[in-house]
Amino acid sequence: MDQVDIFISGGGVAGLSAAAAFGTAGFSVVIADPTPPITDEATRGADLRTTAFLQPSRDLLSRAGLWDRLLPHAAPLQVMRIVDAGGETAQPRITRDFDAADISDSPFGWNFPNWLLRREMVGRLAELPNVDFRPGTGFESMLTRESEALVTLSDGSRLRARLVVGADGRSSPVREAAGIAARTTRYGQKAVVFAVTHPHPHDNISTEVHRAGGPFTLVPLPDHDGKPCSAVVWMDTGPECQRRMGLDDTAFAAEATARSAGVNGPLTLASRRMVWPIISQLADRMQAERTALVAEAAHVVPPIGAQGLNMSLADLTCLLDLAVQHPERLGEAKMLADYHRRRHPEVVLRVRGVDALNRASMAGTPILRDLRAKGVEKLYGIAPLRRTLMQMGLGAKG
Repeated sequence: MDQVDIFISGGGVAGLSAAAAFGTAGFSVVIADPTPPITDEATRGADLRTTAFLQPSRDLLSRAGLWDRLLPHAAPLQVMRIVDAGGETAQPRITRDFDAADISDSPFGWNFPNWLLRREMVGRLAELPNVDFRPGTGFESMLTRESEALVTLSDGSRLRARLVVGADGRSSPVREAAGIAARTTRYGQKAVVFAVTHPHPHDNISTEVHRAGGPFTLVPLPDHDGKPCSAVVWMDTGPECQRRMGLDDTAFAAEATARSAGVNGPLTLASRRMVWPIISQLADRMQAERTALVAEAAHVVPPIGAQGLNMSLADLTCLLDLAVQHPERLGEAKMLADYHRRRHPEVVLRVRGVDALNRASMAGTPILRDLRAKGVEKLYGIAPLRRTLMQMGLGAKG
């Protein structure tokens, strides 16, 4: 039976980041996922979503030895633009820019395709002799006791680990094995995700267009075939998203252009389309005996304001700090209680905050759309409040 410091269940972006971070810090790590990561965009099943890493996440990625690998592929996010197109016609009626230069010398963040993140993270793990990545193998069960966790994997192999990290998604088997409940909120929404090219440069501006059903967000990507390119997350009711998935590329691009209020000009599809369900979810606890939950195993939020994975990396930063400060206490009850105490209250606030923003973005009646527009104007018009909101969006505690 293998003995390791840390076992990580889940080989998505969060799990791979965790393995790189703990491995770089000198801990022995086994990471397993039943689905091998797809590391190129052409392969069927590739994750075509993108992730915007905000400034605090860059620090964790640097500690993990990942940032230098990722930076050449980054699309900086200098301005977050909010467009309200909730009038009688789908035309911008209020446009407000939140510029990172108001609070920082760096951009708000940097955007990357998820398949590329997996490629670079798997490459980093290959450089770490103390990290054992087992793609195609899943978590089966665990038995925890005060001194260690006994983990059984789907191939029958067994491990002794001082700490088990559940980074295995919203249906986390580690969370279930630890007996931790989670509360789920369903909105009747889905998100269609895809990439587009457009004639007007994005100028490193991430644009959220609000009308009804949910935001339509264009996030900068590096040029594609010599043309400006953006990733799109288009949230709407489930039936509308399914209807649009059935459209041919030309009809779909025409609807997308209309929904974007034409902010970057006519849109042309540059990738396949994928559809994802939108939920909020919050685990009752982020720890159990010898177990820590991170990322979507602990919390899920709608894709608004780039909060999801950045909350996940804040989890990892907290857990890594505790592990490095007192490595002899790795996985002990006090360490894990400290982790829950530091992270859970902030996670609760952010889940509730994103929930409120999503419900506001769904507003379909003219009165509610007008109230939303007036709210954007008021928030933007008070400079100290605007700067505070930008800081909180980056992850600063309010």
